[in-house]
Amino acid sequence: MTDLASLTRLCPPPSPTMTIRWDLVEAELGMALPRDYKELAERYGPGRFYDYLSVFHPHGVTEFVHLTGPVPSRVRARLRKDYDEGTFPVPYDPDQLFAIGSTDNGEYIFWITTPADDPDGWRIAVNEARGPRWFTYDGNLTAFLVSVLSGQTQVPQFPDDLLDEPRDFIPSHPTLWKPEPITSQGPVDTAAIRTWARAHGYDVPSRGRIPLEVREAWDEANRS
Repeated sequence: MTDLASLTRLCPPPSPTMTIRWDLVEAELGMALPRDYKELAERYGPGRFYDYLSVFHPHGVTEFVHLTGPVPSRVRARLRKDYDEGTFPVPYDPDQLFAIGSTDNGEYIFWITTPADDPDGWRIAVNEARGPRWFTYDGNLTAFLVSVLSGQTQVPQFPDDLLDEPRDFIPSHPTLWKPEPITSQGPVDTAAIRTWARAHGYDVPSRGRIPLEVREAWDEANRS
């Protein structure tokens, strides 16, 4: 059984399968992509696994989950700064890391893009959102998802109760999106928002999407 077949049994995908112009996507990225990722993206489309893990997609609904959007470059720039200054022990050359997904807690999932001419041989790495730990998986992205979501592999950075969530894939619907110029602004710290919200009397879940009214209140309170 293929890794994709195992994943679809574990976590049924929506239908129908998407058609994606991979020649255009790869041209925009300037690199070839792994076959397992192409099959995964076509079969599932954009969305979230277990209401926690998003895989970046060519039809991502926002810039934060868009494969060709600004997030991979922003993350790489931040890693390069950490790497050069020794802020955190980044275990790989940031130029060899490409962010391919993210979690609700702020971790990123990376392709380790070596060897550059063999994307089907790329492995997976996961950083810690607010700490120095890294985790490496010796396999492709689809195999990583199967191993983690089936409980065979536990990523130290992921919550212990991850598999307690409904084991499903929540699709998002693609919308027209115009990429913004890359800036130095970092990703939103969802843990900080939750802490602030609880301190101000808001009832927020420990995981999943932050309610719009809470995010708007946070933005207003932290407007510079």
